[in-house]
Formats: sequence, C-alpha cells, structure tokens
Amino acid sequence: MDLAGQGTSLQPLVERSISVSAAFESSEDIAVARAMARDFLVEVQTVHGLPVSKRAMGMVQLVVSELVTNARKYAPGPCLLTLEISQGAVEVTVWDSSTTLPLILPPDPTRVGQHGLEIVMAVCRSFEVHREPVGKRVRTAIVLADDPGGDAAGRQMM
Repeated sequence: MDLAGQGTSLQPLVERSISVSAAFESSEDIAVARAMARDFLVEVQTVHGLPVSKRAMGMVQLVVSELVTNARKYAPGPCLLTLEISQGAVEVTVWDSSTTLPLILPPDPTRVGQHGLEIVMAVCRSFEVHREPVGKRVRTAIVLADDPGGDAAGRQMM
C-alpha cells in the first residue's frame, strides 16, 4: 500500500522517540521506579520489537534503583526519572533539585556501603553529571542487547 501523498506523516521507528518520564517524591517510590523501568523495557521489546537482553533488563533496574535512591536520599523535593531509547541503548536520566554533584569514591573493598555509583559506572556504557539552572542531571546509557559472542554489549575486553 502506498501512502505517499495522502497527508499521512509516518516516521520510521528509528526517528520516533521512545521514552517515559515520571516524578518521584518518596522513598517508597523507588520500587515504583524499578517497575516503571521493567515495564518500559518490556514494551520496547514487545511493542517496538527491539531486543532487550536479560542482562540489560536487570542492569537498567539496578541503575534506576541506585540513581533514584541517591536523588531521594540527598536532594530535597521530588526527582524526575526519564528513560529513553537512543542508539541501541536505554538512557536513564535522573534530575533532582540539589546542585551538589555526587561523590564518586574510588573502589575500596574494605568500605562498607556507598558503592552505588561505583557499580553504576561499571555496568553502564556512559555516565555523566551536569549541573542545571536548578539542581543537577545524572545520565547513563545501558546497551539493550548483548554481543552475539556472549560479551555484554558496550563492554570491550582488554
């Protein structure tokens, strides 16, 4: 069927944005944020036909949990979580109202606690923090599909 010239503005999937956002105001919402991430990735797979590995499903939920927990713990007011598909990865972005940048500690197996960002940085393809006019934005990217050879996508063996 040729729809050209009929005023229909169909866009290929790669040009359409696939995203979801929600605000969270309490610590109880951390579980809701994880569920939102899981449901979003299930939709990405079933509705949009993009592959999502089991590893990616777990890693995205872990990253969402860590970032939303930090925002709720260290910043006053709500935080905003956005998940967006971009270039074969899911970008996880968390905005909060604090201008204090997260302290990323070096690995220390003797330290009890405060390993969240260390873990996030280890499992993500990218990690960046930006101050905003109000607050800050933490953005990570996690590749959706694993390498056919079995390596986690986005990770290169050294």
